[in-house]
This record gives sequence, structure tokens and C-alpha cells, in this order.
Amino acid sequence: MLPHSFVFSLFIIFAGAAIVSTLALLTRQSLLVAYLLLGLCLGPYGLHWVGNAELVRRIGEIGIIFLLFLLGLDLPPQKLLHMFKKISIIGITSSLIFFVVGFVLARLFRFTEVESIIIGGAMMFSSTIIGIKLLPTTVLHHQHIGEVMISVLLFQDIIAIIGLTALHAVVSNQIVSRELLFVLISFPGLLIFAYLFQRFVLMGLLKRFNRIKEYLFLIAIGWCLSMAELARVLHLSVEMGAFVAGVGLASSSLAIYIAESLKPVRDFFLVLFFFSVGASVDVRQFGAIALAAIVMTIVFTVLKPLLYRYLLIGVSEQPSMSWEVGMRLGQNSEFSLIIAAIAFEEHLISMGADTLIQAITILTFVISSYLVVLKYPTPVALNDRLRRD
Repeated sequence: MLPHSFVFSLFIIFAGAAIVSTLALLTRQSLLVAYLLLGLCLGPYGLHWVGNAELVRRIGEIGIIFLLFLLGLDLPPQKLLHMFKKISIIGITSSLIFFVVGFVLARLFRFTEVESIIIGGAMMFSSTIIGIKLLPTTVLHHQHIGEVMISVLLFQDIIAIIGLTALHAVVSNQIVSRELLFVLISFPGLLIFAYLFQRFVLMGLLKRFNRIKEYLFLIAIGWCLSMAELARVLHLSVEMGAFVAGVGLASSSLAIYIAESLKPVRDFFLVLFFFSVGASVDVRQFGAIALAAIVMTIVFTVLKPLLYRYLLIGVSEQPSMSWEVGMRLGQNSEFSLIIAAIAFEEHLISMGADTLIQAITILTFVISSYLVVLKYPTPVALNDRLRRD
């Protein structure tokens, strides 16, 4: 049917995004929030102009792959290992506290024990997409805050991958310990392969043909997607594979050029991702979980910045930088949506619990984005003084 063809969907999404982004800039609103609201209005639970939100979401996930690849390009391996030693205690402590608070609040709102465990798990992480999208490139490349944020987010991604692996094992009746052991073995294997291939094959090709920009662009995309697919085969996340691919090229003198050339590709797919997040929300279910969603959103919007600030100061980071990192990480993660989707499909949680996780995630996306855009330098800042690309 033509109105729901993929080409028509792309037309609606990007024509709509152009309109709402214009209105957002004129009214000094956040572009990310505009994309979410566009999906809410035009998706299956709104005007239904874009009927296949699942297809849009899957394509939009390519944006996450490129985002993680670009993250890796900014972190040479030696710097990554140094930061991990410092950040590991923060990642573990914060995740445990967020889980416990989420579990307790879910039980208070009369969700089952299993649902409360999954809701608590969905509260553990901050958004890589929001955190990095709102971080200026100059900060990402040249300032310590960029290193700290990336390290925290990456450590959380590893915890999330382990959690998703355990969830997959539970729903497929596999032995959890065996699945986790496979992940612990395959991840170092992925790192070793990436190191050897980039050293003995990739770097030679890049040095030989570095004057042909189109070739560099194609090599970068091919390397990123190849490592993402290899990670999937090894039961790791495609995002982790993309990140490892980026780290493999981080020491190259061409890393900055590759990062700049891939930004438009990343942004194209991220528009689709944020649209699909808004389109996935069934507003008809919100009434039943409204109180729980509002209370938990307020709790985590306040708790996350405060806890990150306290933990970072505890490892000798500057208070002002610690507070800014906490504010930038004050939302739920896209992993929350993935956890909710898997659990709901496998009948581990009810539609109410699924909607609750979606609502909290989107509300924290919106609130956190506004707070960061209003107060700190970002590429989409509402104030000209704070707008940094």
C-alpha cells in the first residue's frame, strides 16, 4: 500500500523533521525532543502516517552503530585502559544503586517481583546517544570530561550486554553461566582480531590510498559494519563491535577525518532512531501507569546527577566537572527500551510494565536534554554562547 511504503515513510519522517526542527529552533526548543514528539504524533499510535515503526527502528539502530564507532575513534586503547581502572568502581556502584531504587519503587507500585527486577535493570544505565550527541566535538576530542563520559558509558554498555545475554539465556532456557562464559571469551577474541587486522591489513591500505577520500570513507563504513556483524555472530552486541572497530583506528592519523566524514551518515540514522522511539509509545496505556512514571522519572532525574557527582568526586575528579558529567548522564538508556521489548515479547512483563519503562525513558530523555541544552555547551544549544559543534 503506497501510503505505508518505506519511501513514503522516509518522506514523512524527514519532511516532518525539517518542519518541527524549524519550529523548535524558532521557539528555542531541543531538536531531539522535536524528533520524539514527531514520532509520537505520526506513528502507529498517533495519526498512523508511518505504520511500520519497527522497520524504522531497526534502520535507525544503524545510527547507534555509527555513534559507537565514532566514540571508539576518540579513544586510543592505552587511554581507554587507563580510564577503565578509574571508572569501574563508579560503573558498578551506580548500576547497583539504580537497580535497587528501581526495584523498590516498582514493588511499591505493586508490580510483580519479576517485573520489578526487569524495571530495576532498565533503570541502571544512561543513554550513550543523548550523552554523546549533546557533547561538542571539541570536548570529545580535547577535554577530560569527554574521556570520563565515554568511559562511564562504555562500562555501562558492557554491563548491559552481560544483562541482555543473561535475559536471552533465561527466555531461551539456556544455561546462563555458559552464555556469560561465552561472552567473556568472545569479547577478548574480538579485541585481538581487531588489533591484528587493523595492524597488518587495514593500516597498510589506509596509508597507501590515503589521498582517495572516497576510498577512506568506504573502508571506514565497511570496517565498522564488518566488526558489528562479527560481534553479533559472537553473541555480543553490534554496538560493541562498532566501538571496537573505532578503537582499532583511534591511533591512526586519519581518525579525525573519518570521524568528521561519518557525522552526516550518523545524524541521518539517528533522526530515524529518535522518531521510532516516539512512535513506539502507546499513549493509551499511559493513564494506568502515569503516577508511577512521574514519580520514578522525578526520582531518577534527581538521583542520577547527584550520585554521579558524588562518585566522581570520590575518585578525585573536579566538583564542577563531576556535576556536569552527572547532568549529562541524568537519563535512562536506549538499552532500557531493548530490555523492555525483549521482556514483553517473552511475556516476562505486562504491557503496563513495558509502557512504564518506555515512559520513564522518554521522559528522562526529554528532561535531561532540556537541562543540558539550557546550561551546558552542546551542538544544539538554544543560546548562541553555548552552541559548540
